Amino acid sequence: MVLAQLGGSLSRALGLMTGATVVDEKVLGDCLNEITRALLQADVQFDMVRDMQASVKRAVDLGALAAGTDKRRVIKKAVFDELCNMLDAGKPAFAPKKGKPCVVMFVGLQGSGKTTTCMKYAHYHQKIGFKPALVCADTFRAGAFDQLKQNATKIMVPFYGSYMESDPVKIAVEGVERFRKENCDLIIVDTSGRHKQEASLFEEMRQVSEATKPDLVIFVMDSSIGQAAFAQAQAFRQSVPVGAVIVTKMDGHAKGGGALSAVAATKSPVIFIGTGEHKDELEDFDVRPFVGRLLGMGDLPGLLNKARQVVPTDQQPDLMKRLMEGNFTLRLMYEQFQNLGKIGSIGQGEAKIKRYMTMMDSMTDAELDSADPKLMKESRIVRIARGSGRPVKDVLDMLEEYKRLAKMWSNVIKRLRKSNKGNTNAQQISKSLPPELLTQIGGIGGLRSLLNQTVSKEMGGGDR
Repeated sequence: MVLAQLGGSLSRALGLMTGATVVDEKVLGDCLNEITRALLQADVQFDMVRDMQASVKRAVDLGALAAGTDKRRVIKKAVFDELCNMLDAGKPAFAPKKGKPCVVMFVGLQGSGKTTTCMKYAHYHQKIGFKPALVCADTFRAGAFDQLKQNATKIMVPFYGSYMESDPVKIAVEGVERFRKENCDLIIVDTSGRHKQEASLFEEMRQVSEATKPDLVIFVMDSSIGQAAFAQAQAFRQSVPVGAVIVTKMDGHAKGGGALSAVAATKSPVIFIGTGEHKDELEDFDVRPFVGRLLGMGDLPGLLNKARQVVPTDQQPDLMKRLMEGNFTLRLMYEQFQNLGKIGSIGQGEAKIKRYMTMMDSMTDAELDSADPKLMKESRIVRIARGSGRPVKDVLDMLEEYKRLAKMWSNVIKRLRKSNKGNTNAQQISKSLPPELLTQIGGIGGLRSLLNQTVSKEMGGGDR
């Protein structure tokens, strides 16, 4: 997985502090040198890495810390904050609104996966009630219209293009006008892939942008591009008003760090990451949870969030209702593990989940449905261990994981009810939550679901 190596390197760098008897300037310097090396090896731009290192040093004044302060935690938080700053454009991306016509123009390098990403972007919004349409303004690449037509047919959305017309501006304008008349509220314009050296194609891209007046221009960046990412992204930004970035091919084995430089070059936020070729393999990108995972925060909760995404639509209200009421039982955890099986291979954590399910198969209904941890007496734990063929220690580990998740959900609900006071802006509320907590509830997407449920419940209504 892209960035898995970087995440491991960053975790090991922070781990240097764990073995140190005293955390002093030397330990801090060694830790930052390892982090710097890891980022440079991952193709993150040198200037960005240098600035991050300097910012961490300014933020961590070991001599000024009060006695008893956890210096390791202070350093880790400083590193976390600076990595977030590296990826945070400082502004939210434009968000399409249902029922209001919106034009989104896709630009990017040749071979970045732009056309496939257009299809996945359309499908993502189609699932949440939008009426998308695709326009092929790529007259440069042979087979571009055929590919877009196949993609559009696959997800059953209307499309527009031409085998005869060679003027991409004319095609784009005609397509946008047609779909406005057909009341499509998300009109996606796919343009020709290009390199920054191709002045004529950049001029063409600028003309398409001026003619269609898109509400949002999305720059599609291949995660394997390496050190060239910054210069290429900057060239696009100088030609058209890039407002968001989608990073593709995150399922490969490239270093991936160069793509992160695109955020600094375009001064635009990453909104999605592509993790495969299939229509559903486009994931929301949230800075803080993403960095949290890089630094080793979050494990099982992130998988449970994936499990919620494959819960049948008719069962989702019941699931969220149980979560909002604080009824996070062992049975609910077991059901989410079952849902994970519908995703296919989930990699890291899969063996642990299978062990947990084997042990829960040896529990009684009363044990699975109770939210009272005191119910699990020693005799019950021994019986479950024997019945599942697992050591007692494994059962205790599973129960500790359950308690942690149950407590986490309880804290999330209490915090939302206490702190938001009617505020339903997930972006704003996320900044007040600890990064570990935001990671565990599934990032901004999970937070939005919880907010919707909170508001619905307080208003006495159903789903919004």
